[in-house]
Amino acid sequence: MMGARLTRVFRLFNLESRAHREIGKAKPTPAPRHPGAAAAQDYPNQFREEIKKKDEHLHALLKEVYVDSRDPPVVVKNSGGSLPSKTEEHRLAKTGQLGHLDVKTIPKGKISVIEALTLLSDHHRSPNEWTAEAIASEYSLELKDVTALLTYFIPFSMKIFPPQDKKAVQPR
Repeated sequence: MMGARLTRVFRLFNLESRAHREIGKAKPTPAPRHPGAAAAQDYPNQFREEIKKKDEHLHALLKEVYVDSRDPPVVVKNSGGSLPSKTEEHRLAKTGQLGHLDVKTIPKGKISVIEALTLLSDHHRSPNEWTAEAIASEYSLELKDVTALLTYFIPFSMKIFPPQDKKAVQPR
């Protein structure tokens, strides 16, 4: 606490005379101008006179211009209606294990993650019963999307590599 008071006293000591001394110092002189800059300052004076002068030819052309504008008819919006929205068909989702947190409806042509894993496991267990056509009709999907899903998305394949003949590092 004492140090703050002491520094404040020294900071405020002779403040006014120091401020007057700084204000009274000679100001730095500006850098010399480039010779091209002086010629550029004369241009505005030349143009001011030319701008103020009226050009009769352009004035006559401007008088010939006629603009006719009309407002478009006013359309009254329906204040009682609901907001326009996308008209997507939805289907009920297959029930999951999350209860009230599960998604209730899903747009047609899309599936949830739980449904994707379910249909992949069903196809993996019995591919004769769950064919691409059966899955497409069950989940309201396109056939090409289902065939691509069954072909390229394989989460249930596990590869076990046999141990190599090299010496294994023994733990200590």
